[in-house]
Amino acid sequence: MHDIRFVRENPAAFDLGLTRRGLAPLSAEILAIDETRRARIAAAEAALAERNAASREVGAAKARGDEEGFARLRALVTEKKDEIARLESEAAAADATLRDMLMGLPNTPMADVPEGADETGNVELRRVGTPRVFDFRPREHFELPAVKPGMDFEAAARLAGSRFVVLSGAMARLQRALAQFMLDTHVERNGLTETWTPVLVKQEAMLGTGQLPKFAEDSYETTNGWWLIPTAEVTLTNLVAGAILSDGDLPRRYVAHTQCFRSEAGSTGKDTAGMLRQHQFEKVEMVSITRPEEGRAELDRMTGCAEGILEALGLPYRTIVLCAGDMGFGARRTHDIEVWLPGQDTYREISSVSLCGDFQARRMNARFRPGEGEKPEFVHTLNGSGLAVGRCLIAVLENGQEADGSVTLPRALRPYLGGRERVDAAGALV
Repeated sequence: MHDIRFVRENPAAFDLGLTRRGLAPLSAEILAIDETRRARIAAAEAALAERNAASREVGAAKARGDEEGFARLRALVTEKKDEIARLESEAAAADATLRDMLMGLPNTPMADVPEGADETGNVELRRVGTPRVFDFRPREHFELPAVKPGMDFEAAARLAGSRFVVLSGAMARLQRALAQFMLDTHVERNGLTETWTPVLVKQEAMLGTGQLPKFAEDSYETTNGWWLIPTAEVTLTNLVAGAILSDGDLPRRYVAHTQCFRSEAGSTGKDTAGMLRQHQFEKVEMVSITRPEEGRAELDRMTGCAEGILEALGLPYRTIVLCAGDMGFGARRTHDIEVWLPGQDTYREISSVSLCGDFQARRMNARFRPGEGEKPEFVHTLNGSGLAVGRCLIAVLENGQEADGSVTLPRALRPYLGGRERVDAAGALV
């Protein structure tokens, strides 16, 4: 959520941020609503002062027998009471309009974010690892003989419909091993605090991280008002909602492995084969809560944490910085990490790491006190996948595939698989 004081003091800079996002300038409209709200509040306060003064004089008029003055003052008190109610109602309506407008606008990009309207404006930062050269045509994950016995889309469709999968045997164990490997790495090597959170949350939590109100159709709401989380970003970030942390509490660095749920609204016809785009999936999510001056460095640190998982698994990847027009709603700067998928002969997103500044903190009222007796300031929040488990499973399968239909597994996973090194062509871990 945007700071109305910033809009008042820097309307041109605010409008520039919106135009970089592909939106029309809105500062004039926002400030007009703000002026109406402030004028109604000021008028209500003035009317209240007049009513209080008249109320004090009513008793004096009665005491001195001034019936005419008494009646006039009583009428004035009633009149001012009605006026105050009207002005407060108008101020509340303007406040709600202003809040809804500010809540619906995306975050403004940092100055070093590339210009661009869509993914064509993204800029590659680095490319790590060399894609393997196959002496046969590499297949997509769902086509591999080793995979087919343990990846059942037909059973999932009978249970739940399209964009679901049932994993069993080697595939289920391999996915579990990947999640465990990611968690262990982030906790033991990267110093994150492992956290277990609900996957059902109140509406306030979704509002706090920006999933609501603008993107309601992208998530699932239960009949009693809970929401299924699209990512543990929602729960981890909201751990500090409404809090005033001490300076010594920062930074806070969390990691959680959860089920995630997305309606995939607007993705009809995209990635319908295999398990690349699912309604229900697993993700290991990282969230950092920092001081404002530490946010940019923390973005690079978190990006390195996600990249380190791919490097340990021996998976080629590239890291890009998203242009202003391609960033997510709450981000000020985003680094996407794309893993090489030989079956598709292209890189596909496996992690998105974003610095949100104080955008989410304002929505959640999450603050810290820089020093004893000092005024609280809003924290800065960051989030990123570390990694999307299902997409990592796809990458491991496709990059490790062999001509006979088996899959050679990364050495880093073998301790989690009882020392087993491959999935044979029949779908067994060996």
